[in-house]
Amino acid sequence: MNEAQSLQQAIDEPVRLVEYDPAWPARFDAERSRLRERFPAELIEVQHIGSTAIPGMPAKPTIDVMAGVASMAVADALFQPLLEHGYVTSMEFNASLTDRRWFMRHANGRRTHHLHVVVYDGELWRQRLAFRDALRADPAQAERYAALKRELASRHGTDREAYTRAKGEFVRSIIALPDWS
Repeated sequence: MNEAQSLQQAIDEPVRLVEYDPAWPARFDAERSRLRERFPAELIEVQHIGSTAIPGMPAKPTIDVMAGVASMAVADALFQPLLEHGYVTSMEFNASLTDRRWFMRHANGRRTHHLHVVVYDGELWRQRLAFRDALRADPAQAERYAALKRELASRHGTDREAYTRAKGEFVRSIIALPDWS
């Protein structure tokens, strides 16, 4: 499979959940180190988010990385350097985003990493960490989310955007809960 075929296959990859893999934190650590080494001045902090950051949570086996930067201008300035560092992106998709920039790494036709570049300690930064931390702290809520994810993956297996949108109400309900800090 050539690079173009691998990318197209990764873009079209269906929603497929797998059971939690204890190797996911190490995969995140390796990517964080790779990013911090290349962008030491630009990246204020790098965090593991998404379902692969929640022990026991079934997930699409794609490591979600959130990189905090000083401003969206810095995020925009990182576009080309991130592309040169092994990421790909959709210019059209990013044009629709006001609070983050999105990038993907892939190998052998599969997504391996999603990178969300956001303003450090901004609203989106805090929301993503609050959601992750709430599910890490509350096994009952985590199990509710796992059940929802399984149902939505079976319903929206060929539509990643619909799958993500359908999780939104649950995510908002967790973020709205009182003080999870």
